[in-house]
Amino acid sequence: MGDMAPRSDEPCIRGEYEKHGVEAYYRSFGGEYRNPHEPQIGDALRRGHEQWRLDLSRVLDLAAGSGEATLVLQSLGAEQISGVDPFTSEAYQARIGRPARSYSFEDIAAGALASERYSLIVCSFALHLCEPSRLPALLFQLSQIAPQLLVLSPHKRPVIRSDWGWRLREELVVQRVRVRLYEARVNSR
Repeated sequence: MGDMAPRSDEPCIRGEYEKHGVEAYYRSFGGEYRNPHEPQIGDALRRGHEQWRLDLSRVLDLAAGSGEATLVLQSLGAEQISGVDPFTSEAYQARIGRPARSYSFEDIAAGALASERYSLIVCSFALHLCEPSRLPALLFQLSQIAPQLLVLSPHKRPVIRSDWGWRLREELVVQRVRVRLYEARVNSR
């Protein structure tokens, strides 16, 4: 494959994104991907659930990676979790035992999940990678399929505007991870 994928203990993959481009990085290394921030993601999810008592009855793990969030959600009692990631289905299957569906942000913005319903959407360390021009359509589509969205990010991005279908309910920071809980402005169908 030429370049080696970064080690799973590497603190940041930003350099790899810059070197290869986000999509090319995941096309090359998606099957062996592990989020280097997995422990922080786990702590942040547990803390968010503890604080907000999230409805885990039917969860969409958006940009699911190798299942970091799915594993934590299962430990918190979630039984119905659908993983979606266009690049890491192989890594997700290796850890979770089933593949993630391969929808991209663009597919979802175009309505790929329009007929589905979830109690919660979780997106960890990925929503800021969505092309800014596509973010409003993606977020609007997501607001139609779930009443709550939990976004975990190592920084303040993405900025989610209320006219895209979501309003910020609360935010907390756990080990430098921002955990933002949004509520759909219009009840999902």
